[in-house]
Amino acid sequence: MYGRGSLLTLGKRISPSSNIQMKKQISRISIVQSSKILTVLYFLMGFIYTIIGVPMVILGGPEVKIMGYTYIFMPILMGVLGFICVVVFGTAYNLLSRRLGGVEVEIITIEQGKEA
Repeated sequence: MYGRGSLLTLGKRISPSSNIQMKKQISRISIVQSSKILTVLYFLMGFIYTIIGVPMVILGGPEVKIMGYTYIFMPILMGVLGFICVVVFGTAYNLLSRRLGGVEVEIITIEQGKEA
């Protein structure tokens, strides 16, 4: 649409060869979208515990089996807790960024083939 090798930035076309340095600020976090993606990521990370919990249930004694069952249900627990934490901290960030300003990031465009 804009030609090969061009970037669309703030409504203007710029070529990758121009070295423009911009500061941008994250003023608001979309709570619903952030919660969805991070809930899925926490759920997937919980499977690490499941891999550990299955042998504990199969090979362990009574106390170890209880811990193993807890590990098996970790993906669900991590997903739910991850969702709750993202909602709470996303809301806190949105409230604080109105008064204090958001996180600032510095972005520059670099030429192709000159990546550091």
